[in-house]
Amino acid sequence: MSRILLTKLHLAFAAVMFPAVLMFLVTGALYTWGNKGEWYEESANVALNEPLTTQSEGDITSFAVQQMVQRDLPIPSGKLSVTEGEDASLTWSGARSEISIKQGDDPLVANVDVKEASMHRWLVQLHKAKGSTAFKVYASFLALVLFLLVASGIVMGLQVKSMRRLTLGSGAAGLVAFVTFVLMG
Repeated sequence: MSRILLTKLHLAFAAVMFPAVLMFLVTGALYTWGNKGEWYEESANVALNEPLTTQSEGDITSFAVQQMVQRDLPIPSGKLSVTEGEDASLTWSGARSEISIKQGDDPLVANVDVKEASMHRWLVQLHKAKGSTAFKVYASFLALVLFLLVASGIVMGLQVKSMRRLTLGSGAAGLVAFVTFVLMG
């Protein structure tokens, strides 16, 4: 592959993926220092027509969707976990919202806890793979692009005789730094 084509591909992929790289860089750096964004939480006891313990997984899920719609919140985009029977409950996580439903002390009352993410928390949740399958595919594509950007940069550095020593020296320093910081954990 010619250096000109490699440079053009390097530039195009970097420009296309820059917004996603920026989001992952900012949310990751802030998360490292404990800034995860905010959840806006609401808890309510909701009357039921029949106990959760007698409802099917589909009925409990429909009830959860109804609770989100009533609150004008997005349906969670992540993992759904429903337990039927005596310990009936639902936990549904996502990037923009989450819901948890448990049987209350009164069998005709459900404890409903909902959360809505602030914009920063929403982006952190995406960073943590709590988003839709489409976003997970996009994030995986980003990981591949980042690898290709680094690999193409190294290849371009090795192709230019005057840059080989810098490329190899920087790579060695990077390896030593990586191992050192991992061991310092």
